[in-house]
Amino acid sequence: MRTALLRGWRRKCPRCGNGNVLKGYLKLGDSCSVCKLDYTHARADDGPAYLTILIVGHLMAPLLHVVFVEWRPEPLVLFTIFAVGCVGLSLYLLPRLKGAIVGFQWARGMGGFGHDG
Repeated sequence: MRTALLRGWRRKCPRCGNGNVLKGYLKLGDSCSVCKLDYTHARADDGPAYLTILIVGHLMAPLLHVVFVEWRPEPLVLFTIFAVGCVGLSLYLLPRLKGAIVGFQWARGMGGFGHDG
């Protein structure tokens, strides 16, 4: 399980760790270019977006509170810094979480993955 999740986080095939899971920013490939694992069964749907919102919210909300209480920056400065931070962190996490979810599905034999190794 751990290996499949880490390979997915790196956006690599959960079975071989060499081929790419994604063929674009968030578009799943049809299959692994190395081991030919079929990705058409993978159903990440809204999972990566939900997890991204959860993680970004739990990181940025306390940080926003600490920065506001300690330094009291101007509202526009505070908004700009945290808006850029939230967007940047979200863009970083989305494809990695999608790969990890596909790795999780493969490791657990969910959907059409079955237990094909």
